[in-house]
Parts: sequence; C-alpha cells; structure tokens
Amino acid sequence: MTAIKGKHIILGITGGIAAYKSAMLVRLLVKAGAEVQVVMTPNAKEFITPVTLSTLSGKPVISEFFTANTGEWHSHVDLGLWADAMIVAPATASTIAKMANGVADNMLVTTYLSAKAPVFVAPAMDLDMMAHPSTVRNISLLRSYGNHIIEAQSGELASHLTGKGRMEEPERIVEVLEAYFSGNCDYKGKHVLITAGPTYERIDPVRFIGNYSSGKMGYAIAGEAASRGATVTLVSGPVSIPAPADSAISVVRVESARQMLDACENVFPDADVAIMCAAVADYAPASPSDIKIKREGNEPPEIRLVKNPDIARTLGEKKHEGQILVGFALETDHEGDNAVAKMKSKNLDMIVLNSLRDAGAGFSTDTNKVTVFTADGRTLPFPLKDKHEVAGDILDTILSL
Repeated sequence: MTAIKGKHIILGITGGIAAYKSAMLVRLLVKAGAEVQVVMTPNAKEFITPVTLSTLSGKPVISEFFTANTGEWHSHVDLGLWADAMIVAPATASTIAKMANGVADNMLVTTYLSAKAPVFVAPAMDLDMMAHPSTVRNISLLRSYGNHIIEAQSGELASHLTGKGRMEEPERIVEVLEAYFSGNCDYKGKHVLITAGPTYERIDPVRFIGNYSSGKMGYAIAGEAASRGATVTLVSGPVSIPAPADSAISVVRVESARQMLDACENVFPDADVAIMCAAVADYAPASPSDIKIKREGNEPPEIRLVKNPDIARTLGEKKHEGQILVGFALETDHEGDNAVAKMKSKNLDMIVLNSLRDAGAGFSTDTNKVTVFTADGRTLPFPLKDKHEVAGDILDTILSL
C-alpha cells in the first residue's frame, strides 16, 4: 500500500526534451495505484506521442479544449475539481512564465488555473534559460502562490552543456508525492519564529546603513516549516521577495534591528522553535536626522554609531525549557571557531555557518553551503544545495535536538 494509491493525479507535459521521462513517470504513478490523466501542450506532442502516454495511463490524453471531430468539450474546471494533485513535468520556461502570469492560452495552463489541489512543478530547460532573471522570477512567483517546486538538477543537458536544468528523475518525483500524501507533518502543532532579510538603520529619511541580505534563506525555511505542518511567524526586514501565500505563515514587516527585536520578543514566549536567520546590522546611527542631509555647502557628516541590540543573545537569555533557539553566522575567517563561540555565548542550541569563501553561498544567491554546529557537540557539513533543500536540512537537524 502506498499513500498515492487511489489518488487522482493530473500530469501536465510540456514541449521539452525531458518529456521522454514523463512516460516512466506515468508508469510509476499507475504502478503505485494512482489514476493519471495526462494533459499535454501542443508542442509536447512533438517530443512524445499521445498514444504512448494513453497506453500507459489507460486514459485518452487531453491536449485541446475540444475534440475536433466530435466537438466534445474538455472541461478544465471539472479536471481541476477531480484532481488530488497536479504535476507539471517537464515544465519549460514558456509554460512556467504562462503559469506565473496567468496566460491561459492552452489546456494545460487553464487546468492549472482551475486546480484546487496542490500543484507540483518540475522545471526542465537549458542552463542559461534556467538562470535567466525572468525564469528565476517566475519560479519565485509560482512558489509564492503556494506551488511546490521540484528543483531541477545539474548534469549534461540536451545542448550537451553541463549545468542546472535537468528535470528531476521520475522516481524522485514519485517520492515527493508519496511524502506529501503520507503527511510529512513532523512540525505539526509547532510554532516556529523565523527572522529574515537585512535591517536598515536610518541615517536620514533617504539613507541607511544595511547589508546585502536578500532574505531568501529565511523565506525558504519559513516555506519548508509551513509545508511540514508548522505555524510560522516570519519577522522580515526589507526584502523584495513576495509575501508567502501560505496561510500558515504570518509575516511581520520591520525595518530596524530594534523593531525586529520588539517583534521577536512579542512572539518568542509562545514559540517552540526560533530561527534567527536575519542579517541584523550590528550598529545604528546614534542621532539620525529627521530631514535629508544636504551635500551642497556642507562638509561630509560625521556619523557616530551605537551598538544595536543582539536579538539572538536577548532571546537566549529568556529561553525556557523545551524551546529550541537557532542562530546563523556568516564568517570570513576562523569560521568554525567563531561560530561555536557565538553559539555558546548566546545560549543557542544550534548555529548554521555560512562562509563567504564558498562559491554559490552567502548573500543573494539561490544556493547555500552550510555547516551546522549543535550544542551537544556535533559538526554537520552539507554540500552546496538550493536554499529550499538547505532549509530541509536545517529543520531535520532541529528535529534531532
């Protein structure tokens, strides 16, 4: 018996070379006991035939809005109500853009827009298309709508170049669905407090002291925790990331370190886990100006700085039995020693170390490479991964505490 048995699954197939993998995906889903309805874009039929997919699924493949010779209408609304899940695999850059922006010009996208069930998207394209800002933005939008992104993998692509863009293997996609329907809710009933992004410390109404943090890591942890059953309070500094659409995530917007501390102190007493992922400015101007400081006719201002509150240390002093407090450390030298010293001095249960020496890690990237240190003496290095996968590693380690 599998969790997929008896589930109604729409498999959307788009026009990419990875469509050949979809035949195996249909076979695996049917073998697991699912009822599969294939919906293809017109271009997908150039890569794999509907006859193959119909034979494997046991159902006629849907591609057009109606059957040409009979006029039979294919209701995308009925399909959306029928499904327990929808998977788009492969999802090309074109289809991802249409899904993200509501361009309902084919049966697959209209079905997606009508779907009431969870949607899983497995991107597949060449590495330059994958890395293009428009694709990155569109995938981020899909994720913000509550869709589940099954990350593309790195390897040799159809262009014979090597990089990120390979569709995840069918076996792994089935595992993702199996985990979802099995109810991977190991954080169910837990309240998780997460900080994310930078803080801005005002010099005057138009200038500030800040840093390069994008908030991507904190937002990834928030999304992963919510998907695993947690109720999440996300205290976010100024970021350009859309607010999560998941109703389990409450976002509290702040600007400065003191505002972030106030928000955390309001929530922390009721939190089971607190993850301090934000890059909080260590210093703030002692006397910010209420009006814009003019350049003309003035010498450069001397800005006296004062220390900001240490949010992690403050919460560490208030932590009660049963609470888990996690910190982050971004280091450039003596990384491990500095991270462990921070963990001990702030009464943390665990600290996540980033190093700016590692390519693909640090600020504004979509990937991260971390080493986790725990108060019980463990050192857990992880390879470079997508930040959403890193979020899973972090939450798994917290469970081990």
